[in-house]
Amino acid sequence: QEDLEALIAEFQSLDAKKTQVIESSCPPPSPRLNCSLCAHPERDELILFGGEYFNGQKTYLYNDLYIYYIRKNSWAKLDIPNPPPRRCAHQAAVVPTAGGQLWIFGGEFASPNGEQFYHYKDLWVLHLATKTWEQIKAPGGPSGRSGHRMVACKRQLIIFGGFHESARDFIYYNDVYTFNLDSFTWSKLAPAGLGPAPRSGCQMSPTPEGNIIIYGGYSKQRIKKDVDKGTLHTDMFLLKAEGAGKEEDRWSWSRLSPSGVKPTPRSGFSVAAAPNHRCLLFGGVHDEEEEESIEGDFFNDIYFYDIGKNRWFPAQLKGPRSERRKRRRGRQAEAEAAGEEELQLPPPQSPLEIIKEVVAEDGTVMTIKQVIPGPAEDRDGSGSEEEEEEEGGALGQPVEPCPRSSAMVAVKHGVLYVYGGMFEVGDRQVTLSDLHSIDLHRLDEWKVLLEMDPKTQEWLEESESDEEDDDDVEGAEGGEEEEESSEEESEDEEGEQQQPAVQPGEAQPQYVARTEQHWLQLARRHMGPEAKDKKVLKVAHAMAKTFYEGAS
Repeated sequence: QEDLEALIAEFQSLDAKKTQVIESSCPPPSPRLNCSLCAHPERDELILFGGEYFNGQKTYLYNDLYIYYIRKNSWAKLDIPNPPPRRCAHQAAVVPTAGGQLWIFGGEFASPNGEQFYHYKDLWVLHLATKTWEQIKAPGGPSGRSGHRMVACKRQLIIFGGFHESARDFIYYNDVYTFNLDSFTWSKLAPAGLGPAPRSGCQMSPTPEGNIIIYGGYSKQRIKKDVDKGTLHTDMFLLKAEGAGKEEDRWSWSRLSPSGVKPTPRSGFSVAAAPNHRCLLFGGVHDEEEEESIEGDFFNDIYFYDIGKNRWFPAQLKGPRSERRKRRRGRQAEAEAAGEEELQLPPPQSPLEIIKEVVAEDGTVMTIKQVIPGPAEDRDGSGSEEEEEEEGGALGQPVEPCPRSSAMVAVKHGVLYVYGGMFEVGDRQVTLSDLHSIDLHRLDEWKVLLEMDPKTQEWLEESESDEEDDDDVEGAEGGEEEEESSEEESEDEEGEQQQPAVQPGEAQPQYVARTEQHWLQLARRHMGPEAKDKKVLKVAHAMAKTFYEGAS
């Protein structure tokens, strides 16, 4: 903990050398995860802050600020003195006050080897009109955490849930805090009723009446030593403000039972406010744990939740107008040729699974599995008959974003923007930096604003060396350091760590048991902090057995 705090302080001293605001046109941001993407409350701009990147060996943290100019389809980097420290998995919310403000709370800093975490509990505001950062120091706020959710609602920020993880333990939260944007004071709520279980990564959406909706999320529990069990939550709750307008609002939890077609169970989904008092859910992943491996089904679908009707329904892409006309003409011709009976054939109801394979430069075959839900029985019936007829035939758009989890999303003028995200191929993580958009009113087709070829993604196999302090400083710094030469890597390989020797007459089970902690540490460093403990244990034992056989 002290080492991480020293590292953060060192980076802050470097940031303190910035004395003026510099805005410069730049290429799009490098690939990153768990950053924040928000729509400017007054301008046609998106604001991206922070994030992390893992290349197989090191974790890089960022605190840079990018502006995406929607009309120009161009990026600019904004260097502002005294920014928040580098972080990821924080939360950001915008309010229109004084030309626009971007509020940021919490998040985490990770050591370059991904084994240590520092969780922030600080609150910052970026004044968009004056381009200045300000840290707001007010007592009584939430404890340090990441994976929490925060929304702006009725002149206050509301924060729910999240988790805190140390080298030895973890804890998930289900507490609720509000920060008053007028008095700059924190309050911890004590809502009546039974609320959600502790969780992180859930959907949190405000309603027009000033209430809060919570859906889904993820948590894990320790079953026994070194074995954790994860839970995908699919329940839904309403946090209702009662007696609004009085000095002390009373809040209460109640469970929601929505109608319609709910999203399939998943984690890592992204959430945004949509037009017509709806919120949307995009993408995510469902991990299926087999005996020897964990395979993730990644999604690129959109679900809407209608707040007024308390109803979920999947989005149905209609396709470009010209394509819809062709389909209608084609259907008419088929009907005339084949008779009315053919027209009555029911559409296939089962989900459509598309498997794409790409070969990376190093020969790795990357399989991307995409699951497209079948036609939904419960559909949003607000369109005209012609629109309903048009909805049927455009299931696979050629330019849609590939399935992914942890994408960054924002909505501006009824258009959804999806930036980046990630998917996995075996032990390899592909971090994306593409940008797509779709008009949520028309739902006709995805537009590609920025392409990325996953085959170009850098991935370094984990070396078995001890990380030097210098490498830690360089690795966590972020930015251009990703393009480091291979000199460091060769130095790492030369200093390869000695593995524990097999003692004379020692049987394999004894050796595995005696050296388990060593191999666990090595496996964890190789697989990253997100890998499930059960899988890490299996890999550690396999490494120990392989080494034993080689030594024998």
